[in-house]
This record gives sequence, C-alpha cells and structure tokens, in this order.
Amino acid sequence: MSSRLSREKINYLSTRILEVLSKNDTVEYLDEPNEVRLSIVRAIEEEMRLYDQLDKKATDKIQSQKKPIEEGSREWEILYRKYYNEELSKLGKLSE
Repeated sequence: MSSRLSREKINYLSTRILEVLSKNDTVEYLDEPNEVRLSIVRAIEEEMRLYDQLDKKATDKIQSQKKPIEEGSREWEILYRKYYNEELSKLGKLSE
C-alpha cells in the first residue's frame, strides 16, 4: 500500500504550497523562495519515507501471523488498518 509520489508530483506540490504561502501577507521568508520550496520537498519526502516504514511494519506483522492471510482479503485489510494505526499512534500522529 505504498503511497509513492513521483518527483514531478512532489515538485508540483511544493510549488503550489510556495504559491499559497506567497499570497499570505503574514508569511515572511527567511530564505530565498527556491530554498523554501526545497525545504518543502524534503519535508514531503521525509513524511513519505515515514509512512512507507509504517506500511512495511504493518505488512510484516500480518505476514508473521501463524495463519496465512491473503493480501487483499477483508481480514488482511482489517489487520493492516489496525497495525498501521497502532504504529501511527506510537508516533503520536493519530489522535484517538
């Protein structure tokens, strides 16, 4: 269930975010706009890596079950959501 974004999409998103920030009179850049955009790119990539790690942990937990669980089945989906949310909660990224 990887949520990979292409480099093009990340660049597109970072440019749009920078445009929105530029229209906000209360936002002041402490760096050149392109440096700010590159920081946004790094933040998106870091967040994607984190969610990929959570995906792997959830998938590994399912695969470690004694009883084989077919990927895509209802049981697999329920366990995936459960384990993924558990990992997310550990990071404080999910409010319960």
